[in-house]
Amino acid sequence: MDDTSGRVTKDGIRIYEAADFEGMQAAGHCAARILDEVAELVVPGVTTEALDDFIRNRVTELGAVSATIGYRGYQHASCISVNHVVCHGIPGPKTVKDGDILNIDVTVILDGWYGDTSRMYVAGNLSRKAERLIEVTHDALMLGIEQVRPGNTFGDIGHAIQKYAEGHRMSVVRDFCGHGLGRQFHEPPNVLHYGRAGSGPVLEEGMFFTIEPMINLGRPETKVLADDWTAVTRDKSLSAQFEHSIGVTADGCEIFTLSPTNRFHPTWG
Repeated sequence: MDDTSGRVTKDGIRIYEAADFEGMQAAGHCAARILDEVAELVVPGVTTEALDDFIRNRVTELGAVSATIGYRGYQHASCISVNHVVCHGIPGPKTVKDGDILNIDVTVILDGWYGDTSRMYVAGNLSRKAERLIEVTHDALMLGIEQVRPGNTFGDIGHAIQKYAEGHRMSVVRDFCGHGLGRQFHEPPNVLHYGRAGSGPVLEEGMFFTIEPMINLGRPETKVLADDWTAVTRDKSLSAQFEHSIGVTADGCEIFTLSPTNRFHPTWG
């Protein structure tokens, strides 16, 4: 199969075949396994560069290819976003401190299929405000996923996430969104994490996409630093993110990036 197979909706969203779920399952499992394994290394004193080196090696050892190395000039196997970094944090020599929260985002290519997922990690002792942010962000993602079924809309997903986060006096980042994927890293649709119920394209069986809400303790505004990658909160408030890759099924959805050892949430296990 090539990346032009399958039907495309009027909104430009590709509808994949039933057989394509197997490829996405394998790619998603690979990415999720790597995020399970890196958890033991997230401790005070480690560098984000060391975490990325581990991820880079595991991608290769598992027979996959990093989707991010070489993507628009990016040279790392992960994005690691610490504290007030919203997304696209670049691994480097800076050490992780006690109480830091990290989002680690990994995308692999396995047999031509993309597995894309991210989750939160905690180094050392977790503050109550960070714990609350992580809980709300995780639960907002899962509430968004609950809306994924044929006949619902992408607006239903965004509305569920926004209503929950703002109900806990937190804000949803507007500057970044989820995306379609499959045989390509990014394709339609843009999956917004806010919006009006009933709006947007209608979900159909065979759609593959990510849901990856970024939730801030403070205001939603972000800015991108001079490296053209790192996005931070403008008010320096803490930010958290969780991401799953999803496939729409006949009566709901399948999460391709479930943690093999039930460690998707950092306080589990």
